[in-house]
Amino acid sequence: MDIVHTLLAIWITASLLFQNSSNVEGRYHNHKKQKGSHKGSPGSKYPVSSPSPQDPSSPTSPPPSVPSDPYTTDPGNCSTDCIFDVTSYGAVGDGSADDTAAFRAAWKEACAVESAVVLAPADKSFIITSTIFTGPCKPGLVFQVDGVIMPPDGPDSWPKADSRKQWLVLYRLDQMAFTGKGTIEGNGQKWWELPCYIIPFQGPHGSTLKGPCDSPALIRFFMSSNLMVSGLRIQNSPQFHMKFDGCEGVLIERLSISSPRLSPNTDGIHIENTKSVGIYNTMVSNGDDCISIGPGCANVDIEGVTCGPRYGISIGSLGVHNSQACVSNISVRNAVIKESDNGLRIKTWQGGTGSVTDISFENIQMDNVLNCIIIDQYYCLAKACLNETSAVHVSDISYTNIKGTYDVRRPPIHFACSDTVACTNIKLSEMELLPQEGELIDDPFCWNAYGSQETLTIPPINCLRDGEPQTVADPSIYESNLNSCGFW
Repeated sequence: MDIVHTLLAIWITASLLFQNSSNVEGRYHNHKKQKGSHKGSPGSKYPVSSPSPQDPSSPTSPPPSVPSDPYTTDPGNCSTDCIFDVTSYGAVGDGSADDTAAFRAAWKEACAVESAVVLAPADKSFIITSTIFTGPCKPGLVFQVDGVIMPPDGPDSWPKADSRKQWLVLYRLDQMAFTGKGTIEGNGQKWWELPCYIIPFQGPHGSTLKGPCDSPALIRFFMSSNLMVSGLRIQNSPQFHMKFDGCEGVLIERLSISSPRLSPNTDGIHIENTKSVGIYNTMVSNGDDCISIGPGCANVDIEGVTCGPRYGISIGSLGVHNSQACVSNISVRNAVIKESDNGLRIKTWQGGTGSVTDISFENIQMDNVLNCIIIDQYYCLAKACLNETSAVHVSDISYTNIKGTYDVRRPPIHFACSDTVACTNIKLSEMELLPQEGELIDDPFCWNAYGSQETLTIPPINCLRDGEPQTVADPSIYESNLNSCGFW
């Protein structure tokens, strides 16, 4: 196991495991029971079985650094009953009753107890309406799902008073784990069929219209720290499966995330304004980006992930509406991307500011990928985006040991950099990308991209410019972008 994985796991999990290892097996919180309520069998808190993505090879470059142990003192084991089984609070778990009140009640009491476990037991299916589980809570809280939890089935069943932007929100939490052997079922099918996802769809008198696109993200962690998410199956989200916004210290491992290939806007894991993240040994098969990294992210380590089909691993989009975007120190290693429209992508809008810097892609296996490697600084969702002079500066990007096959409908490498803010210090080595079928396409695309081909590659990449850009609208743009992100 790589050193960063070890450090991050120790940092977030050691105290959680120490506090909870004996609790889940032996102690229940004795809340007043409802007549006919069912006792759950919690089992092990951290399942041993998990998805096992293919590991193309071992890492060779140093990963991002991670913070030190978040615990300043050892909170110790709890000495009172620690398991808050939602069925003890009236949850039925029959797949039709609304169990929201029981989950909220269990959470409220567990939040006040160190090392508490909110348990959704196995062999039951719980319906919960849109809910914010709020902290701060006592340290070591575990939300353990061994059964199935799900939202109401589609927009017509969604309570009118509830937010349609998100389903479960975990807010202002520290030293918390979301884990189990169970399933988070998103019931997304009816949301995907909304008119907003048919672009365009037929309106009155032959016109074309777009709907409101008002679909909920499934799980959102907001303004929280020292989090672990592990072992769960998360599927069929109406929109993003899992989002982290304004968080620091996140360990994600052994997840299985899935939705159909054509399910719209169903990113697997999305992070923004979030730092010190480890994503390990996870499988994502969905209808949009496997992992998407938005503005404000730094120190992100991704290893042992399998993606596909659809859009691969993306940094961006960044700089929309002339905004500032800062992303730094991202490492993606030992990953597999298969049957996808995109592989490794950095995408920015014209008119933005800031920078994307210190990005490493290493030991990546491609399997029939349409666009294997992309930097696109002309990202646009409409046909008439205006040309603008400012741009997010993309620099210090390395691609090492990228191998596999590509779809010959597109060249496997595409570097489309800003006219005025060139991409700089792109490094490529040990690349071997061959056509899945047909003839080798040996014309990679480069526009205003500076860097070097450090070893012989297949296909040859001779379009990178040497050195540093000599002509630019304003040479101070590079320094200004780095200064604005705090990198200088």
